[in-house]
Amino acid sequence: MSDTPPHGITRRELRERAQEFKPANDQIRILMVCTGNVCRSPLAEVLLRSRVTGAPIRVHSAGTRALIDKPMTPDAQELAIAHGADTQEAGAHHARWLREPIAEDADLILAMSREHRSAAVELVPRMLRQTLTIREFARLSGALTDDDLRSTADAAGSSPRARLAAVTALISRQRGATAPAAPEDDDVIDPYRRSRETYETSAAQLVPAVDEVARVLHAAL
Repeated sequence: MSDTPPHGITRRELRERAQEFKPANDQIRILMVCTGNVCRSPLAEVLLRSRVTGAPIRVHSAGTRALIDKPMTPDAQELAIAHGADTQEAGAHHARWLREPIAEDADLILAMSREHRSAAVELVPRMLRQTLTIREFARLSGALTDDDLRSTADAAGSSPRARLAAVTALISRQRGATAPAAPEDDDVIDPYRRSRETYETSAAQLVPAVDEVARVLHAAL
């Protein structure tokens, strides 16, 4: 077989054309963090993923003391599906440990509690301003309109990651501009090995926060 490319196109031209169609490494990476990575963070992961379908966003999760390779608990899976998550995605989850490369790769880390927020920042200190609890993020961003978010993102240009970085910085600055919340109001209660009622309480805290994160992402992008 001949090594000559077809139609008179040189190999260099083929390489250059292939390069044009390679996706840019500009996909937003959002990391959810909890303890075991079988209840709260995978619930947040699959719910947010269902709300940003088609956007250049990768949502994943990890645990500070993960039950490695374990699936979401049955109650968490049921609640995920009830709140709009894809059934197959909820069923395909396998827990993984929070490691430095995973945290280092994230553009935004959303922790389920202040404890998890601290653990992520200790692992990657440079992520201090990009790491919030998910309820903290929702509380702070709730003071901003879609126009506020969009204008901030527009000033950062067209890159999805740059737009998110600008919006995250704006939200982080709200820490000093809004009234402080009670510490427990920024945490999502841990339902692991507890009653179905506790799972539902935990989801009731988490789902509105996920919806607010989705609003921010849609406005920013």
